[in-house]
Amino acid sequence: MKKRLGFMLSIVLMFALVLSACGGGNKGTSGTNGAASPEASAAPEESAAAGAKLKIGMVTDTGGVNDKSFNQSAWDGLQKVTKDTGSETKYLESKGDADMEPNLRAFISEKYDMIWGVGFLFQDAMGKVAKDNPDSKFGIIDSAVDAPNVVSVNFAANEGSFLVGVVAGLTTKSNKIGFVGGMEIPSVTVFEAGFNAGVAAVNPDAKIIRNYTGEFNKPDLGKAAAAVMYNDGVDVIFQVAGGTGNGVFNEATARKKAGQDVWVIGVDKDQSIEFGNEVTLTSMLKGVEAAIYQVSNDLINGKWEGGKSLVLGLKDGAVGLPENNPNVSEEIMKKVEDYKQQIISGSLVVPADIK
Repeated sequence: MKKRLGFMLSIVLMFALVLSACGGGNKGTSGTNGAASPEASAAPEESAAAGAKLKIGMVTDTGGVNDKSFNQSAWDGLQKVTKDTGSETKYLESKGDADMEPNLRAFISEKYDMIWGVGFLFQDAMGKVAKDNPDSKFGIIDSAVDAPNVVSVNFAANEGSFLVGVVAGLTTKSNKIGFVGGMEIPSVTVFEAGFNAGVAAVNPDAKIIRNYTGEFNKPDLGKAAAAVMYNDGVDVIFQVAGGTGNGVFNEATARKKAGQDVWVIGVDKDQSIEFGNEVTLTSMLKGVEAAIYQVSNDLINGKWEGGKSLVLGLKDGAVGLPENNPNVSEEIMKKVEDYKQQIISGSLVVPADIK
């Protein structure tokens, strides 16, 4: 499913963008792929024509590049760009909101051909930096910046979250389900809205307990939030908290080892790969890696066009469950598939806002 998800999303992004095309003194931590070369600083149009290598940078939000979730998915996409094209890629980590604009500007000073901002929190910083640097090219994930030199990529996370809500609602034995979020911002509350709707559709008697920790990089806060919920009888938690969510898995793992029947639903990536099937009920995949990869390659291949805003959902193969869900019964997966087809057909519209 992961390969199919990435492949489908790549086709969708390529189709959408091709159609639209017709007519050092930084803050935070950095990492690189590839080596700098004279060609790397060439203008994108010239580079694409000559097939030369480019320089593409990425700035993480506060969750950090090793959050095992959102930022890591984005970096995986850029690492694949380097592997497949030889272009140089590099990330800068934002330790706080104040680092975001300086990190974006650091890449501009290093003459990077394209710069990604990963997350909703980049909206203001990128809007300002893009306006100040009209000749630079940018991409943003989970937000939209109305500028001719920015490509915005958003996901209908509420649709995929509805499906994992169906799984949670049919799996719970206590009828108590938890949602642990990072910051209470639109790119996270959209998950909660869809999740709540999915639970309610199959189990209206279930109670959902929510906790926003306010952080994306504090596993201890996630662990504490999960402990309170599990102590209160919750047996399934959907975490949408970046690195903070790792603490939810840590708490669940400890309780599983002690004989308690609890589960976590992962986010962005198939988190069973990191935390194991013993504790991961399923995950809500979001095609950040494929989006970063495809839009970056559009630049390399001379097909990039700014000013576009993409919203990708179930019909695009951009969100959904992993192919393998060993902890979800065949009966529940049939329900998931039924709801998935209803959403794709438009007969079921999933709310994007919390009621």
